Amino acid sequence: MPSTSCWCQPRTCPGILRRVPAFTVQACQRCVVVWPPCPIPVFCIRPARVSRFRGFFLRGDIPISRECGTRCVKHFIKWHTPPEQLNYQRFLPLFFDGLCESTFPYREFARHGVSDLLIAGTERQIFQTIPMLILPMREALNTRNPDIIIATLNALQQLLRVGPSIGIALVPYYRQLLPMLNLYKQRRVNIGDHIDFRGGRRIGDVVNATLELLEQCGGPDAYLNIKYMVPTYESCVYNR
Repeated sequence: MPSTSCWCQPRTCPGILRRVPAFTVQACQRCVVVWPPCPIPVFCIRPARVSRFRGFFLRGDIPISRECGTRCVKHFIKWHTPPEQLNYQRFLPLFFDGLCESTFPYREFARHGVSDLLIAGTERQIFQTIPMLILPMREALNTRNPDIIIATLNALQQLLRVGPSIGIALVPYYRQLLPMLNLYKQRRVNIGDHIDFRGGRRIGDVVNATLELLEQCGGPDAYLNIKYMVPTYESCVYNR
């Protein structure tokens, strides 16, 4: 009697191999070539929308312009109205909405404007605008553009340093902000004994620094909320 085929025999076939999808029953058959699984574009950059900041700027509703002269390197924008005299509930969310811009000069106008407003504003003025800042920051983080994410996290760190009440007020919004931080937390490269000339601009390092600042400024409930959204995070307060 002819010998029957066995699964333990080597799968060799002189004919043309048939291509089958991965993780299926067909992948266990003979004379097949398994297609690799389709990659998931988790870290692919998503195109950012045209921000409201650009529309308001082109319409002339934002009192800023490009600073020219010898100070243009240090001060990129010129305020026609002092920042402390502006309505923060209107202009601060508008500048945060411009953080998703990647086009010159709107990108620089938005980032420098956010920094100037956070420096000039009082803690009470900025505290009242926190619910209106969450959606712009979330949309900027969802672009998955490393440059935009780093700029948004730097603005978030500066926001946390305004006063002690800001970090506590941000705790209820961790579920909107931290999912993208959980995705990029491990995006770090071990360079050994080499020197990183980029000055800590790696996105993984910025994410970890932001998480630590959120825990330090968020009060006693901050760590539990961060741990719920970022399971790999280790406390920088309790593990000292």
